[in-house]
Amino acid sequence: MTDQPLLLGLDISTTGAKALLIDPAGRVVSSASTPLTLSTPRPLWSEQNPEDWWRGMVSSIRQALAGAGADGRRVAAIGLTGQMHGLVMLDSGGRVLRPAILWNDQRTGPQCDEIRRRLGRQRLIQITGNDALTGFTAPKILWVQQNEPEVYARCRHILLPKDYIRYRLAGEPAMDCADGSGTILFDLKTRTWSPEVLSALGIPAEWLPPTYEGPQITSRVSAEAAAETGLLAGTPIVGGGGDQSAQAVGVGAVEPGIVAVTLGTSGVVFAATEAPLVEPEGRLHAFCHAVPGRWHFMGVMLSAAGSLQWHRDTLAPGTDFDTLVSEAEGVPAGSEGLFFLPYLTGERTPYPDPLARGAWIGLTVRHTRAHMTRAVLEGVAFGFKDMFALIQGAGLGEIRQVRISGGGARSRLWRQIMADVLNAELVTVNTTEGAAFGAALLAGVGAGLYPDVDTACRATIQITGRAAPGADAAVYPPYYERYRALYPALAGEFKAIAAVVGA
Repeated sequence: MTDQPLLLGLDISTTGAKALLIDPAGRVVSSASTPLTLSTPRPLWSEQNPEDWWRGMVSSIRQALAGAGADGRRVAAIGLTGQMHGLVMLDSGGRVLRPAILWNDQRTGPQCDEIRRRLGRQRLIQITGNDALTGFTAPKILWVQQNEPEVYARCRHILLPKDYIRYRLAGEPAMDCADGSGTILFDLKTRTWSPEVLSALGIPAEWLPPTYEGPQITSRVSAEAAAETGLLAGTPIVGGGGDQSAQAVGVGAVEPGIVAVTLGTSGVVFAATEAPLVEPEGRLHAFCHAVPGRWHFMGVMLSAAGSLQWHRDTLAPGTDFDTLVSEAEGVPAGSEGLFFLPYLTGERTPYPDPLARGAWIGLTVRHTRAHMTRAVLEGVAFGFKDMFALIQGAGLGEIRQVRISGGGARSRLWRQIMADVLNAELVTVNTTEGAAFGAALLAGVGAGLYPDVDTACRATIQITGRAAPGADAAVYPPYYERYRALYPALAGEFKAIAAVVGA
């Protein structure tokens, strides 16, 4: 039917502004993305101009509508997602005060220490579910306060990247609970801003927008934004979610027992929970889910498929990945005692250590390039098992199914190694549009096309493949134990090596 409603998912990632149109059955009708550039004006800094986000999104929305042969009247609702933790500061007139400080900016180490001093590390984790890390929003606000006081004095609104797009679409500030909890200014249990944290950090509560659940309508498209984008004025906009929670909705990881694994450049484990559980030492992120009344644990390893990319580029340039990985099929599980630590860019979970380094350990003259490749695949799988162990130890309970996505998941061998190491069934699903698809489903719930998020996922997401644990599942446990022993044994040397290099 040419007049059936469409759902629009908008995704502001670090690299592009994406607009995705789907129908109520979950079929992708049209998609468009406009590239974005990153600015690194100083070492450790990472910034973008929010105006570039808006221009890129206007272009993508118009392209997506044109690609669907549709006008804005067919869009039933809009869902938003995007990079988490970024800091956008506006003045009283809604003007951007400085470039946005992004999730991967590393300048705020001293401010993280100060947050821990002011609140106490354990109290911070108890309230927000998280330790203070440089990627989060709160330390960025303190950095501006301490280093750009003239900007801080003019600030009246604090937003996250996707919520700046919402502001430009509707003219009203708003934020969803999932993305809000990633600022570490949130009370995880009450799903709103924490007066205790705001008071301790001296951040005015009135600077922060009202918060909404992921499928809840927050605002509507203004006449001005309609003229720019081709959307219809009055089209409802729902809360949406940060990229990880929206990605989880997009693959159906919305209920406890179904865990989402993203095997991309970095690796993510996402596990929904029915209660605001916290890992006592803050080694896991604990955030609100985009699904009302649910929360989630999240673990992040910094170099997952990125480890294989580095291995190929460094030791087998010009070799395609299929050829490289196929060599590893003839190597037995455990790579004959060769281990790979995937800490090529430091690590976050379970070791929040920027000085951790990658390594092959156990090399002998018997080992070939095929062994080294398999060791990389296994080392990344062991890193995921580290995160699974933390999540289960923090009270998740039974894991019924693991839904895997990302570029690395295209490898049959890697999927099987992951299933064997995790000793769990891995499945792939039909949806490949990630966070934008999840944002569109949340919009569908807000528009009343589905009664709830669970139903939306069941109506649109189907399993397309399975990898069950095989005979090697019984081989890996002693190898994993040896892998687990390596970081504690080497952590002191990683720090000493960094000191030598620095000197």
